[in-house]
Amino acid sequence: MPEATVHPSGPRFASVDALRGLAVAAMLLVNDPGDWGHVYWPLEHASWHGCTPTDLIFPFFLFTVGVSIALAFGPKLERGDARAPVLRGAWLRALRILALGLAINLLAAWLMPGAHLRLPGVLQRIALCFALAAPLALVTRAWTQGALIVVILAGYAWLLHLGGTLAPWDNLVSRSDSALFGRFVYQIDPASGRGHDPEGLLGTLPSLATTLLGLIAGRWLCAGRARRLWPVGVALLVGGWAWSLVLPFNKNLWTPSFVLWTGGWAMLALGLAHDAVDRRDFPPIGRRFGVNAIAAYAGSELMQILLPATGAQQLLYTGGLARWITPLAGPYGASLAWAIAFVALWWVIVWAMDRRGIHLKL
Repeated sequence: MPEATVHPSGPRFASVDALRGLAVAAMLLVNDPGDWGHVYWPLEHASWHGCTPTDLIFPFFLFTVGVSIALAFGPKLERGDARAPVLRGAWLRALRILALGLAINLLAAWLMPGAHLRLPGVLQRIALCFALAAPLALVTRAWTQGALIVVILAGYAWLLHLGGTLAPWDNLVSRSDSALFGRFVYQIDPASGRGHDPEGLLGTLPSLATTLLGLIAGRWLCAGRARRLWPVGVALLVGGWAWSLVLPFNKNLWTPSFVLWTGGWAMLALGLAHDAVDRRDFPPIGRRFGVNAIAAYAGSELMQILLPATGAQQLLYTGGLARWITPLAGPYGASLAWAIAFVALWWVIVWAMDRRGIHLKL
């Protein structure tokens, strides 16, 4: 069984598409419960310090962004393609992803009752990490990228220390986002008026380190050195756990220990997916989501806005699914059933797109 399918843009590993797709499906699952007041704890983010299974999802996706950059850019560098057009294309794509994220936030602020405009967001962070990792993929080698990860994490840890506290609202990340974006962030503290955004600007710096871990992993895949994923993944887990004793896991702040911990799990997940899918021919579960990742995420976000805004969610969930399932499985079961149905609907959509060869790329 060949390890990769060769495309004009470079090798395509079904394992990478599958891992990316599973991350997207998990995003939809945790972002779309029927009732936010009844969500099982593994499907919730840690309230502040800590790391739940849900906290792994976004780092996994950023990790696969880095892997995908390596798979796309590696063959171009080997062929000696001019770097300027490649970089220009990457930055234009990043700009389109950024614009899409802002457009979704604008629509939410316009249609959702009680909503306010938020400038940062998931797509915006993906765009920034993609834009920053692309030139590094073109002009640096793996050891330089590894050294840069160390510098980023050490420098960011120093900045957090200078901030004096990791407490909500008072930490340096929240203060910087509040100063930069004002009230256009995810949360506002009613008492102090200070804001916080889990996808704010300063926190994008360690998120870049997550993306660079994926970039290094992708280069190993291209070079046939996938076995390195296992020991490095374990080393990252051990390093992240040890660092968490001093600087705890925190997705909101994307702490260095969180980068190593989630990066270690992502390395091991990629190693497992590569061995199962690319080498042993297991079915690439999640691939259909993976080849239309941005389309599925953005489309689901639009649906998540339109359903409540039009009253359709109240009709379909409260007046329909919840009334039927709550007596059988309780309010938590009903809320989870809605989320599963939401993911299933989008699986049908991406399945139909894939069957017709429709793979939307921004």
